[in-house]
Amino acid sequence: MFLGKRLNQIRLLQWDKDGFAMYIKKLEQGTFEWPKGQEISITSQQLTLLLQGVMPDSVRLRKRG
Repeated sequence: MFLGKRLNQIRLLQWDKDGFAMYIKKLEQGTFEWPKGQEISITSQQLTLLLQGVMPDSVRLRKRG
């Protein structure tokens, strides 16, 4: 994952068995909220929230049983 200087564009590079696939999303307004901390990796759930514009730090996940 690569984030643009203005934080309004994100590029995802994915290995797809026989080659790489690149996905680009550029926002017309606003910026992406990058997760805080020293972690280099994020989960697929965190990626989904990031692309939807949800601030990951404001989300509280609860166990369901």
